[in-house]
Amino acid sequence: MLSLSMIVRNEAHCLRDCLASVRDWVDEMVVVDTGSTDATVSIAEAAGARVEHLPWPGDFAPARNAALDFVKGDWVLVLDADEQLRKECVPELQKLITNKDVLLVNLLRHEQGALMSPYSQVSRLFRRHPKIKWSRPYHSIVDDSVKDLLEEETQWQIVDCMEPALIHYGYRPELIQKTNKAERLRSAMESWLNDHPGDPYACSKLGALEIEEGSIEKGLNLLKEGLLTCNTGQEKYELLLHLGIALAKNDLLAAESAYRDAISIKIEERIRCGARLNLSALLVRIGKLEEALQLSKNVTEFAPEVFLGWYNLGLIRRKLGDLHGALDAYSVALRLNPFHAETYQNLGIVNLLLGNIQAARKCFRESITQLESNGQLNEAASLRRKLTGIVQLEDESK
Repeated sequence: MLSLSMIVRNEAHCLRDCLASVRDWVDEMVVVDTGSTDATVSIAEAAGARVEHLPWPGDFAPARNAALDFVKGDWVLVLDADEQLRKECVPELQKLITNKDVLLVNLLRHEQGALMSPYSQVSRLFRRHPKIKWSRPYHSIVDDSVKDLLEEETQWQIVDCMEPALIHYGYRPELIQKTNKAERLRSAMESWLNDHPGDPYACSKLGALEIEEGSIEKGLNLLKEGLLTCNTGQEKYELLLHLGIALAKNDLLAAESAYRDAISIKIEERIRCGARLNLSALLVRIGKLEEALQLSKNVTEFAPEVFLGWYNLGLIRRKLGDLHGALDAYSVALRLNPFHAETYQNLGIVNLLLGNIQAARKCFRESITQLESNGQLNEAASLRRKLTGIVQLEDESK
């Protein structure tokens, strides 16, 4: 028996799609509400979930542990409301959880909107074992308890699902702006570091946040501190990736070295796409176009569903003079992300260079439309001005 376990609060905007993505696979859906004031509870019940209620305990780990007490399955799948299960991965997951020696399945999660790191790995599918518990603040995990359990019960195996299993929408910029995620993350990680100085997990999360908010030196110090005690795996990869992002602002050679070190970490190829994409962009800046081209090609081969791989490939091919190759890459990028204004603009430039004025006009108009719909009115007006005298935006045949 497989149980879905969730904790929610005011998730009416996304819960219906989340539950629909798993309803046909799991045997029970248990949604633990921690104080919703919107339609979350009624949506969960209408979808067939059993709703339990829990006063918010102040952090995610105790909430998730309490939620585990409500499920009955031999296996537990844990989702957040802003995640969805990809139906394509179900056959592989079903095969893995029927293996009597498997304790936990690591899931690949596609981070929609997180352009710097489009994939992560999360341990969200595991046997309901009394010693498996959630720990750590904010981004809580079961990994600590699983590590301890494996030392006692050595027969268990940890396996990876190679097919991307989850789609996560929570890192889309328009959603982040509506929450206080950054403030909650900062508070949780600072508290954890006070009790666990140099902890790689907390240094990575807090260091990345400091860099994103412009505190580069503080972020660099945290990332370097975390690397002192982190030997391998996804945590080291994330530390190196964010180190490269920070260094790229002032020290391109050091950033290049950090990205190359990140790529060398032996983890799943899709997770390393972020370092490959960032290194590719950096190499374009310093004129190493052929290697940049190969890195972007690698991403489109390892993860053809990642929009940014195709977008970067289009940019580099255009710089190399391969206009038809750029046209093909941008076309794929738009199939994956039909709302990206910059892709339409660049595709318009390529069509213009190829002499296809009608196609260029259509692309430029669509780029302006997307900018305006995103509230980027100044950018839309600027693009209109730049195109004056270059291409007539109105179709002259009408």
